[in-house]
Amino acid sequence: MSVIAVAPKPPPEPIVPAIDRERVRELLGREPQGRFEVVVRDAAGDPAVLRNDPLLDDGTPMPTRYWLISRSIVAAVGRLEAAGGVRQAEREIPPADIAAAHDRYRAERDAALPADYAGPKPSGGVAGTREGVKCLHAHYGWYLAGGDDPVGQWVEDRIAEYLRPVAS
Repeated sequence: MSVIAVAPKPPPEPIVPAIDRERVRELLGREPQGRFEVVVRDAAGDPAVLRNDPLLDDGTPMPTRYWLISRSIVAAVGRLEAAGGVRQAEREIPPADIAAAHDRYRAERDAALPADYAGPKPSGGVAGTREGVKCLHAHYGWYLAGGDDPVGQWVEDRIAEYLRPVAS
């Protein structure tokens, strides 16, 4: 009797239309390094937020589950960060609320790992951080995708004053 070893099947790759894949490549300025799906679009239908698999194609852990990719929103959040937004958010949002958001994010991301996965896992919560606020972009991306994120809500409450058209 022969025994045939069968490798576990990888999870199915989200179907990403070629036009989205090309646009994401343009917005990133490089080829995506892992599987993703567009989960939020802007008013014009352009990709705004990606949901990444927790592992890149080469097996490297990917802590950032939600990636804000819209040029105009990325620029606006960047302006908010440059104006001291990270420190301000940390002053205004209770640390326990931020910690709970990191726990929710980590749990969602880690639940997307293959059940039998034994390699290195992504660490931290939003944007891979363990505590506090590291990146308003990552918090806002998750918030736009429906995440229960008080930092993302904080950004939403302030972003209008930082939005300006950006050339694509």
